[in-house]
Amino acid sequence: MILPDGEKLWDPTLRRIDEVLEDEALIEQVEEALRRQRPQSRRLGRPGSPAAVVLRMLVLKHLYQWSFEECEREVRGSLVYRAFCGLGCEAVPDDTTLIRVASALGPQVLKAMLERLVDVARQRKVVRGLKLRVDTTVVETNIHYPTDSSLLADGVRVITRTLQKVRLVIGADKLRFRDRTRSIGRRVLAIAQQSRKLGEQAQAEVKELYCQLMGITRVVMRQAEGLVRRAVRRAGSLAPAAGERVKGLVRQVRHMSELTQRVLEQTRARLLKGDTHYPRKVLSVFEPHTEAIRKGKKVKPTEFGKLVKVQEAESQFITDYQVCVERVPDGELWKPSLERHQQLFGRPPRLATADAAFASAANEQVATERGVRRVALPRHGRISVSRRVQQKQRWFRRAMRWRTGCEGRISALKRRHGLTRCRYRGMPGMERWVGLGILANNLLVLARADQALRSPAPKKG
Repeated sequence: MILPDGEKLWDPTLRRIDEVLEDEALIEQVEEALRRQRPQSRRLGRPGSPAAVVLRMLVLKHLYQWSFEECEREVRGSLVYRAFCGLGCEAVPDDTTLIRVASALGPQVLKAMLERLVDVARQRKVVRGLKLRVDTTVVETNIHYPTDSSLLADGVRVITRTLQKVRLVIGADKLRFRDRTRSIGRRVLAIAQQSRKLGEQAQAEVKELYCQLMGITRVVMRQAEGLVRRAVRRAGSLAPAAGERVKGLVRQVRHMSELTQRVLEQTRARLLKGDTHYPRKVLSVFEPHTEAIRKGKKVKPTEFGKLVKVQEAESQFITDYQVCVERVPDGELWKPSLERHQQLFGRPPRLATADAAFASAANEQVATERGVRRVALPRHGRISVSRRVQQKQRWFRRAMRWRTGCEGRISALKRRHGLTRCRYRGMPGMERWVGLGILANNLLVLARADQALRSPAPKKG
């Protein structure tokens, strides 16, 4: 560092993480991802930020739950963080650079980096693969509470805003379009006020307001369709850059129109047919991959996001994760978890456990056939006498106590590394958010385990 006694400023845990990140395999994986994103970057353009620097900045970001702007500011103003990132007196990569690099880290890259950390943990004897515990949680998407009226208002607002941009490029006098967002807003507010009232008359008024809202939305979509056709015809006479700009905006309008049409259909099905279980329901026009998931929580009965599977070995070290593209029962994730553990460690675990959502005779048989000695999957409700005796054995109760640590690990992921709510956009952003948060957690576990081994034993008094 610049200061003569700068080493004393370091946090011991951050120092251990710095040693782990010196691994060349991790840096090579980031470099390869950047090369795939920009194949000509090695011989064209200005020199970019080193992969090791941006990797360490992303680790800091998810270690302390910073935004991209906060990460840039904190690293620029701290001697310790500058030394950690290997910058010294050099310029700090700005937030846009971090965003671009982070987008290059897809699910395959993050899974490969996690697998490398598992190898490092095995070399340091932090994990041996003797135990396995699996659990699921919900990572929420960054959306507001979804209602049909607010979703229709979002769709109309985005379509109108995008069409205004098209008119600015082509010319407002050539493309006429009426802004109906105020009319939509008044109906949405009236629906919210009437929905709080009881009685048949209030419900009838809500239904009438919804019909008006749907009618205005259909008018906006018809006008948008006609304006898009005219914009496409005029795009050919524009400059190449302006023409490409118009085509990109037209794609956005068509995509949002498709989502808004789906919202119209589900609103019509609920309002006129009473069908509240409409298939492929849209819960956000900005994050259309969002699902409504019920985990049986009293505080939050319904969560809006994606189901994430987390599996751990010893020492609270996460060995694998999976962001489920489609909602699946927890029990179907048991067999892939065993297979992944076998791939990572070359042998089955001695003990495999999960909560009651994974419990079934088929899952127990799968684990036994794969060589797992002790399978602890608790069953509730009416169970046989032999099963009750088995669940009261000492090893089973100890396995249940160890399994509850998975709940604590998920709580730490949400509290410390931001897995409560994803701040990145789209399904790739969800994969990236979860993967980087789990990598930060594992680096912290490795650092603390190494620090515990190096610390002197307490003296016996």
